Amino acid sequence: MSELRQFKLAVIFLTRIPVKVSGEVSEQDINQASGYFAWVGVLLGALLAFLYGVLAFMLPAGIAVIITLSAGLIITGAFHEDGFADVWDGFGGGWSVADKLTIMKDSRLGTYGAAALVLLLLTKFQALLSLSEQLAYVCAAILLGHGLSRVMATSIIGKLDYVQADAQSKVKPVAQFLSTKSKQLLYSCGLVLLIVSWFAGLFTLWQSVALFVALWLCRTGCAYWFKRQLGGYTGDCLGAAQQLAEVTVYLFCLVVWL
Repeated sequence: MSELRQFKLAVIFLTRIPVKVSGEVSEQDINQASGYFAWVGVLLGALLAFLYGVLAFMLPAGIAVIITLSAGLIITGAFHEDGFADVWDGFGGGWSVADKLTIMKDSRLGTYGAAALVLLLLTKFQALLSLSEQLAYVCAAILLGHGLSRVMATSIIGKLDYVQADAQSKVKPVAQFLSTKSKQLLYSCGLVLLIVSWFAGLFTLWQSVALFVALWLCRTGCAYWFKRQLGGYTGDCLGAAQQLAEVTVYLFCLVVWL
């Protein structure tokens, strides 16, 4: 039951799916639940892939993609997209670390964040639309994108320090370390997704390795960017990393499958 509670906490933390857990939720609980973040991504990806599969039989591909992307925003409350926009606003408009953190906590959307968010959503739309000639390609890309991106983003927790100044103004608790068990759960998710993709014939062995390398490079780039700008990471940074990794998966699928 403890494992089930941690999975439920991960669902509550990353989505707006109505799930209940007993007792109070502490930061320690979030740290323990972080190992399930990627598995929640798989669940979300499966739901959205199924939705697209149903819509594709009734509507033009472009409309089906738009509705699927919109459903993802509704289910997650645009949680990661909000972090992505905040990071661009903060890094683009602030000079000092304190200025950047203040801007990132501002609920208003600035020019940098708005422009980056529009380009992000357009890239997702165009990438999935370009894959729409094959239903299986879109569904697989969505599933892999949501699962693998959360593996990559969550793994940054174990690489960088949490920016303590952010703790004074955060609204939602943020995982601040990865236990050995959390790392095992996290990386096993990524490994399972890559192996299943290989056996399903979506990728060759070397293409699976190349996707791993692409995500590792994305993780390395994000970690360098966050450390250079803030000296560590915040919850918004993890959201931005997830979005960048998701787009990386979509673009990789485009290169390989088209």
